[in-house]
Amino acid sequence: MIRLGTGEKEVFYSSSIHANEWINSVLMMKFIENYAKAYEKDEKIGNINARELFEKTSIYIAPMTNPDGVDLVLWQLPQNSRAFVNAKGIASGFPDIPFPNGWKANILGVDLNLQFPAEWEKAREIKFQQGFIRPAPRDFVGYRPLSEPEARALYELTLNHDFDLILAYHTQGKVIYWRFLNFKPEGAEALGKEFSRVSGYTLDDQLDNESYAGFRDFFIKEFDLPGYTIETGEGQNPLPITQFEQIYRDNVGILVLAANS
Repeated sequence: MIRLGTGEKEVFYSSSIHANEWINSVLMMKFIENYAKAYEKDEKIGNINARELFEKTSIYIAPMTNPDGVDLVLWQLPQNSRAFVNAKGIASGFPDIPFPNGWKANILGVDLNLQFPAEWEKAREIKFQQGFIRPAPRDFVGYRPLSEPEARALYELTLNHDFDLILAYHTQGKVIYWRFLNFKPEGAEALGKEFSRVSGYTLDDQLDNESYAGFRDFFIKEFDLPGYTIETGEGQNPLPITQFEQIYRDNVGILVLAANS
């Protein structure tokens, strides 16, 4: 995790909780780089002076919350390693999911964004009905909430800080989701409309059967504060790196606005 800023206000951004959505890690690292350069030169990041924002807000960023899964998707694991062999064995039970491009889970075959105590049992019911009853490239909820160290780390982080809001970055669709079930934190929709304005992304309501046990879901339910899923880019995951420049241009305004709101 990286912290930018010394301000009392705290916000948190995460990306690549799903392995084949790794392009958002590049987005986060580029934002960090450009913010640092703007601070050094006393310039603006987005349309906000970087030094003023630095003093106002502490931005915490976890650029890659599923590093082993990302390594698998990017062929960075030796093919004779135990991790790669085990993952390939898991994938063999789901031949309709391309390997490794279809891999969203952590290296043990647990979908980290289905691990949180926010209607986890409902997520389990839905995913089991879909056939994901054991470790899989995606959609296996695990044997209990927070069983995986990556999910536990995000959970404990949010409990140990006083975040005013969180952004959970995913791909794809150019969509922003802002609510969880009937939880609609004060001001969340209005800020979501501003995110939509600066990015060109669509602000939408999460369908109930698609939103259970996610990190953002947990944050909204636990704290009744704004939490957003940002779905960057368009196409089929993993998105090609050729989309990166457009993704950055679309999202730098969101990243700055979330910290300055």
